Amino acid sequence: MFSLTVTDHIMITHSIRGAVFGPAQKLHGNTLVVEVEFRSATLDHLNFLIDIDLAKTELRSILDEFDYQNLDEHPALAGQNTTTEFMSRHLHGLLADACRQGRCGEAGRTLSSLKVQLRESPRAWGSFEGPIA
Repeated sequence: MFSLTVTDHIMITHSIRGAVFGPAQKLHGNTLVVEVEFRSATLDHLNFLIDIDLAKTELRSILDEFDYQNLDEHPALAGQNTTTEFMSRHLHGLLADACRQGRCGEAGRTLSSLKVQLRESPRAWGSFEGPIA
């Protein structure tokens, strides 16, 4: 399996419901490092997996919706506990859709899967991986 990873970051605030989350139940901020690994079993005729510039541009475009936002107030996330794991899956869905629609170039349409990893600190991160289809 071939892969290519691009990275960016967002700064968000949110609170997490549930006593198990302790102080994270209060409104708090996070800087999340976002790593997206694009995967395919094959390369194209130029030995190319995906256009790295298009992938970076599309990732930034998707992240702009959440950057410097309070996720508790974001309409697309209403009623959700915006844990690192949940946000990894949510961003995966948005990126998979972008690939299917060709916004990451034609090569994006032929990818087999994506892995979205969110690092909330050097000691803790979460991810979601799954098919593009």
